[in-house]
Amino acid sequence: MDKLLSNLKISVPEKIYVKDPESSVLGKRIIEHSIILIDEAGFENFTFKKLGVLIGSNESSIYRYFESKHKLLLYLSSWYWGWIEYQLVFETHSLNATDKLKKAIEIVTRSIKKDSNYHHINEVVLNRIIINENSKSFLTKEVDKENKEGYFILYKRIIYRLQDMIAAINPDYKFPSSLASTIIEGSLHQHFLKSHFASMTDCKLGVTPTDFLMPLVLKTINP
Repeated sequence: MDKLLSNLKISVPEKIYVKDPESSVLGKRIIEHSIILIDEAGFENFTFKKLGVLIGSNESSIYRYFESKHKLLLYLSSWYWGWIEYQLVFETHSLNATDKLKKAIEIVTRSIKKDSNYHHINEVVLNRIIINENSKSFLTKEVDKENKEGYFILYKRIIYRLQDMIAAINPDYKFPSSLASTIIEGSLHQHFLKSHFASMTDCKLGVTPTDFLMPLVLKTINP
């Protein structure tokens, strides 16, 4: 899988960016260091001016790639879910229906390890950003417009894949879409609680969101 992934480019919707950051050294530096800065400072305190100082470039050069920090967050979120989707495709393709869903749940809920195929992106740090900041990419007044323009298609495709896997096991289950989205958002929330509100979750040392969600989902669709 690693060899195959090394030759694959994560395709982020073109409307999110002005210029593809993957097309230049500067663009890749913008992505690499924006991940570092957002993780350190938080999205609210992140600015293109600060990013420009970090990469030794003018603020205006960053605007040649992204028209706003919101669009940059959308890019990072989309890239992350595209990366997760590739793992879903390659790690589940030869499995039976039940094992496919189990593996999919594991993939979307597990702790992230660094992927050496993408040297300018630290997936472990990006995962922390997704846990802490992902909802800020769509909890906006522009969400319906951006949804129509396809900004969230990679995130939605993960939901659709899980939805189809659930339906393949139990076609009579009435809530495959709701359960699929609950797996994704529930996992992010449990990871967040584990890091910030430990008393509000049972996911602690030795217990992962995967441990919590796996039996919950399987018992729900096969009571």
